[in-house]
Amino acid sequence: MFRVLLLLASLSMAGALHAQAWPSKPVRVIVNVAPGGVADVTMRVIGARLSETLAQPILVENRPGGDGYIGFEATLRAEHDGYTLVYAPGSTMMMAPHLIRRADLDPLKAFAPVVATGRVSLYLVVNPKLPVRNLAEFLAYAHANPGKLNYGTPGNGTSPHIATEVFAREAKVKLNHIPYKGAGPALNDLLGGQIELALDPGVGLPQVKSGKLRMLAVAGGSRHPDYPNVPTLDESGIKGVDGGPHFGLYAPAGTPSGVIERVNAEVQKAMKDPVVHERFVALAVDIAEPMTPAVFAAYVKAQSERYSKLIPELGIAQ
Repeated sequence: MFRVLLLLASLSMAGALHAQAWPSKPVRVIVNVAPGGVADVTMRVIGARLSETLAQPILVENRPGGDGYIGFEATLRAEHDGYTLVYAPGSTMMMAPHLIRRADLDPLKAFAPVVATGRVSLYLVVNPKLPVRNLAEFLAYAHANPGKLNYGTPGNGTSPHIATEVFAREAKVKLNHIPYKGAGPALNDLLGGQIELALDPGVGLPQVKSGKLRMLAVAGGSRHPDYPNVPTLDESGIKGVDGGPHFGLYAPAGTPSGVIERVNAEVQKAMKDPVVHERFVALAVDIAEPMTPAVFAAYVKAQSERYSKLIPELGIAQ
């Protein structure tokens, strides 16, 4: 028994020492969606702050595609030592695995939740060429033209995809889904008129302000302060549409617990930095309540269970 206790004590001390030494070299963070989306932008904002506080470069690298799995695979190929992490939208961790069932890679088992950062509100935006000026006119047009309107999302099984399908179900309209490899590419095609609408996660707000897009409604808890006359879907009688679970940092399973605790603490501090906070607010990202790694893990599990039931109800398939 004494030897067992001694071994456990030594392992705990080794983990603590490893965490104190971390980071002694640059840290790579893989973002598993395309550049230009909210996940990419928010991680780069956080990364810039962490580079200062940790005195080591935080190297942000995009690995989009495969509904998030390309980024997951790249992260898992690296050493599980805290020097390669993945920053993922909640959709790729808690939604997509219910559509893409891979025996060789279950993200919920392959990764340890580290820290939540925030989640988006979604904005129903349309190309101005669509002859509608508000939500009521849009619904009338969609009812009169079933199956003729195309909506874009960052990919199959993403938060905007699930949310738009809930919207279509609740509003009783028929829309066609066009998946992209990120919110940025979807936005580009919306601006170009290749698709007519999107539940945009905030990356299109500058284009709304400039008049290149038209905002009809907010899928969130409250109206956007810059657009007080644009109603929420909820207050318009369309219930249950939201931006999905929090974005977050994840470490490969087996990463030292001391490092995970350290990353959690450092990101929590970064989120309180005025520059980081203001950038999140400008992107209309709701900052997550502080969570320990254990609390975040419980959140991930609960959200995954929620979508395991909702996705089949919506008839969404890979």
